[in-house]
Amino acid sequence: MCVLLLQDTLVIQRESWANSSDCCRWEGITCDVKSGEVVELDLSCSCLHGRFRSNSSLFRLQNLHFLDLSLNDLSGHIPSSVGNLSHLTTLHLSDNHFSGQILSYVAIFSLLNSLDLSYNQFLGEIPPSIGNLSKLTTLDLSYNQFSGYIPFSIGNLSQLISLGLSQNTFSGQIPSSIGNLSQLTYLHFFTNNFMGEIPSSFGNLNRLMRLSMFSNKLYGNFPSALLKMTRLSTLILSSNKFTGTLPPNITSLSNLAFFDASDNALSGTLPSSLFTIPSLTSIDLSDNQLEGTLEFGNTSSPPNLQALRIGGNNFIGPIPSSISKLTNLEELNLSSFNTQGPVDFSIFSHLKALQTLGLSHLNTTATIDLNDFLSYFKGLSYLDLSGNHVSAANKSSVPWRSLVYMDLSQCGINGFFPELLKTQKRLRNLDISNNKIKGQVPGWLWMLPNLENLELSNNTFTGFERPPKHGLSYVWKPSIKNILGSNNNFTGKVPSFICALRSLNILDLSKNNFNGSIPHCLGNFKSSLSVLNLRHNRLSGGLPENMLGNLRSLDVGHNQLTGKLPRSSIRMSSPLEVLNVESNRINDTFPFWLSSLQSLQVLVLGSNSFHGPIHHQVSFPKLRIIDVSRNHFNGSLPTSYFAKWSAMSSLGTNEEDRSKVNYMDVKYMGDEVDYGYYHDSIVLMNRGLEMELVSILKIYTALDFSGNELEGEIPRSIGLLKEIHVLNLSNNGFTGHMPSSLGNMTALESLDVSRNKLSGEIPQELGNLSFLAYMNFSHNQLVGLVPGGTQFRRQN
Repeated sequence: MCVLLLQDTLVIQRESWANSSDCCRWEGITCDVKSGEVVELDLSCSCLHGRFRSNSSLFRLQNLHFLDLSLNDLSGHIPSSVGNLSHLTTLHLSDNHFSGQILSYVAIFSLLNSLDLSYNQFLGEIPPSIGNLSKLTTLDLSYNQFSGYIPFSIGNLSQLISLGLSQNTFSGQIPSSIGNLSQLTYLHFFTNNFMGEIPSSFGNLNRLMRLSMFSNKLYGNFPSALLKMTRLSTLILSSNKFTGTLPPNITSLSNLAFFDASDNALSGTLPSSLFTIPSLTSIDLSDNQLEGTLEFGNTSSPPNLQALRIGGNNFIGPIPSSISKLTNLEELNLSSFNTQGPVDFSIFSHLKALQTLGLSHLNTTATIDLNDFLSYFKGLSYLDLSGNHVSAANKSSVPWRSLVYMDLSQCGINGFFPELLKTQKRLRNLDISNNKIKGQVPGWLWMLPNLENLELSNNTFTGFERPPKHGLSYVWKPSIKNILGSNNNFTGKVPSFICALRSLNILDLSKNNFNGSIPHCLGNFKSSLSVLNLRHNRLSGGLPENMLGNLRSLDVGHNQLTGKLPRSSIRMSSPLEVLNVESNRINDTFPFWLSSLQSLQVLVLGSNSFHGPIHHQVSFPKLRIIDVSRNHFNGSLPTSYFAKWSAMSSLGTNEEDRSKVNYMDVKYMGDEVDYGYYHDSIVLMNRGLEMELVSILKIYTALDFSGNELEGEIPRSIGLLKEIHVLNLSNNGFTGHMPSSLGNMTALESLDVSRNKLSGEIPQELGNLSFLAYMNFSHNQLVGLVPGGTQFRRQN
C-alpha cells in the first residue's frame, strides 16, 4: 500500500515519506497497530492539486476511517469508487475546487461521524437517504451550489451537533423535523432561498448556541419558538421579511451576546427590556419599521454592550441622555432618527470608546460644530454626519485625529474647503458632496497619505490646486483611487497633475465647464484607470489615440469633440464595457471594429456626424444597449442582420423564464468597480420621452436607430432579440411590411416605428406582448387595426 500511495499523482511526497519505507511512520498517516493497514490519512493543507482518477490508490484503502483532504487545490468530480471507503467515520473535503454531485454516495458511509464538504462547487440535492447517517455529529455543506428542498429525513440525525447549509441555493420551507435534533448546538443556513415561517418545533432546540438564518425569504412574526433557546448566544435573522413586534420577554434569551435582526419589517417599539440582558455585546435592529420614542431602561445592566445599530427606523423624539451611560460602546448608529428638534450632541462626549458613529439624517434643528464634536473622541475612525446641519469653520489649530471614513454630504457646509481635514492623516474615504463649498480644491488634499476615495460632487468648486511642489518629488506616492467631482463649476483645462495619481481607478468630472482638449496622459494609465467620465463639459479636439485601451467605461458625451474614434489601442482583450460619445461633432463611419471587443455592453454614438452604411454583419456578443440615433447612417439592413446579437436574445426565451428573474439579485453596471462606488448612467428615448437611467440594470436592453437615413425592410431577424425592452426605429426611410417576428420580442415595453414609409397591416402578434406599454406607428402608410390586448398606455 505504501507503493500505491507513492504512485498516486495527487500526493505531494513529504520529506518523512522519503526517509522511510514504512508508510506507517509517514507524516499524516496512521496505521492500525495489529493489522498495519492505513486507517487515518490527514493530507490537509498539503498543496495537493489535480483531479481524482476512478482507480486512485486512495480508494483502495478499504479500512480507512479518517480522511482529511481539506485546504488543498483539488478539483473535478469525486468518482463513484469513493464508495469503497465504506468504513469512513470522518470525511473532510472542504476548501478545494471539487464539483459535480457527491451526496448520492453519502448513504454508503453509514459509519460517518463528521462530513465536511464546505467551500467547493458541489451541486445537486440532498437525498432522503441522508437520514440514514445516524451517527453524524457534524454536517457542513455550506458554500457550495447545492439546491432543492431539505428532506424531512434530516430530522433522523439525532446525534447531530453542528449543521451548516449556508451559501447555497436551497429553497422551500425549513422542515419541522429539524426540531428533532435535540443535540444541535450550531445551526447555520444563511444566504439561501428558504421561505415560510420558522417551525414551532425549533423550540425543542434548547441546546442551540448559535443560529444564523440571514439572507433568506423567511417571514412571519418574530419566532416565539426562539425564546425557548435559553443557551443561545448568537442569533442572526437579518435580511428576511419578518414582521410584527419584538416580544418584551426576549429577556428569556439570558445568554444572548450577538443579536442581529436588521433589514426586516419589524414594527412597534423597541422593548427596553432588551437592554437588561447582561451578556449582550452587539444589537443590530437597523433598517426595520420600529417606531416610538427610544428608551434604554436600566443602562447599567449590559456592561459589555459594544455595538448598537438601530438606524433606518421610524423613531421619534429626543435621543435619550441615558445613552451616555453606554460607555463601552465602540459602534453606534442612530441614522434617520427623527429627533424633531434640537439635539445636545455633548451627550456623545461620554462615549470615549467609540470607533464608529453614524448620525446621518437626524431631522434636527441643531448645528453640529465639527471642530468641537471631533474633540470628544480619540479613537473614532468612522463618522457619518450626512444630512445634518454642520459647521466646519476653519480654525487655526485642529489636533490630529484617527478618522478613516468621514461622510459630510448634504450638511449645508458653505465657504471654502474645511481646513480641519488637513490633519486627518489616516483619512481614506471623504464624502463632502451636495454642499455649498466654493473655491479651489486645496493642494494639500492630495498629500494625505492614505486618501483613496474622494467625493466632491454637487458643490460650487471652481478649480483644483496643484499639490505643493515638494509633493511632486520622487517620494510622492499618492494613494487616491477614486475622484467623483461631477456637477461643480470647474473651469479651464482638465488638470494634468491628475495623471500623476498613478493609482487612479475612477475619474468623474462630468457636468462642469472644462474646456480645451482631453489630456493625452489620461491614456497612459497602464492598468489602473477603469472609469473616465467627462460628460457635459466643453472639451474640444479629438479623443487621444491610446484612450480606449484599458478603460472599462468611457463617457465623453455632450462635448465639442471632433475627428474620428481612435482604434490604434483597441484589442480583443480590452475590458471596455461602456462607450458613450453622444452629442459631439465626431465625423466618422460606423466603427465596425468595435465588434472585436468581447466585453462591450453599451454603445452610444447618437447626435454626431457618423455616416455611411451599417449593414456589415457584425457580432456584438455582449452588447445590450446601442444608440446610434440622430446621425447620417444610410443603406439597408440584411435580413439576418441581428442574428448574432446574442446578449439581446439569450437572457431568456419566454415569459416564464423572465418571471424567474429575482430583481433583488440583479446587479447594476459598475457594481464590480470598487464595490459599487460608481454606477454607469445613460439617457435613452423610452415611450416617447428622454429618460435618464442613473444606474443601468445588467438585464436592461435597448436599441435606438432613429433619426438616420436607413431604408429597405426591417430585418426579420429583429424578432430574435427577445430581451429588448426599448426599440426605436423612427425617423428613417424603412419600407415594406412590419415583420411579424416583432411578436417574438416578449420583453418589449416601448416600440416606435413612426415617420417611416412602412405599409400593410400592423402585425397582430404585437397584441400578445404583455409588457408592451407604448406603441407609435404614426406617419407611415399602415392600414388595419391596432392590435389589442397589450398594456400600453398610449396608442398612435
